[in-house]
Amino acid sequence: MAREETRVTVGERELTVSNLDKVLFPESGFTKGQLIDYYVKVAPAMLPHVEDRPLTMKRFPDGVDKKFFYEKHVPSHAPDWVRTVRVPSAEGGDAIEYPVVCDLPTLVWAANLATIEMHVPLWIIGKKRRLPGSPDLMVFDLDPGDGATMVECCQVAEVLRGILSERNLEVRVKTSGQKGLQLYAFLSGRPTWEKSRTEAHQIAESVERQYPELVTSNMRKTLRHNRVLIDWSQNHPAKTTIGAYSVRGRPRPTVSTPVTWQEIHQCVKSADASTMEFTTADVLARIDERGDLFAFR
Repeated sequence: MAREETRVTVGERELTVSNLDKVLFPESGFTKGQLIDYYVKVAPAMLPHVEDRPLTMKRFPDGVDKKFFYEKHVPSHAPDWVRTVRVPSAEGGDAIEYPVVCDLPTLVWAANLATIEMHVPLWIIGKKRRLPGSPDLMVFDLDPGDGATMVECCQVAEVLRGILSERNLEVRVKTSGQKGLQLYAFLSGRPTWEKSRTEAHQIAESVERQYPELVTSNMRKTLRHNRVLIDWSQNHPAKTTIGAYSVRGRPRPTVSTPVTWQEIHQCVKSADASTMEFTTADVLARIDERGDLFAFR
């Protein structure tokens, strides 16, 4: 099949987009053109949360029901105006040249590569700093095991919120865009990774002790039946989490969506996990009505 290309101007940049009619989500018929359109519209809310962080792209060139791959190195064919940053490899190998989504043209460029999912670390590049930088966020990834649902994740989120508030940490919560939730706490100053990771681990273990029938902080799958895993291990400089407002590679174009604590409480009260699933159209409507619920400042 011939590659259909179109030259477009985005901001002050010119770039080529291709195969806009290609269906990436067969269940809903959602196309690559619609994916790019979503990222253009969501950019004002999304960019502040990814713009100073190295990007790991999860690409689905043939759609969500076919093979995908993660790409950290900026592709050799990237336009010369795409910002990049060299980060030492955690395994001690060669440094990795990451792309950085710092503006709308770069966001469109990434989406045109069928980058459905955009993953970023818990640190920012900043100026004149050794990379990776110090953590500016602490994350708790709540993942329901077999027999548990988003409802149980919301229950755990309310407990974690109380603990983090007692520590005077500012907290935001978003859906993972899949089955679970992610809580982020804003870290002021420049804490060490060891301190952040140890604190997250201690908090997860304390919740597990309080609610042993509901929570596990251990990654072993045999311990996760009917429980919510509080994954604290993401607090590591080499780890990434899904960016706020990123689409996920699921049958429908669901999104990692910031939510309110009222919505969390209502999910628990109603015991209806479906109230916490949002598509691209839902998210754009929410932003029009409520603004960016993930902003820390």
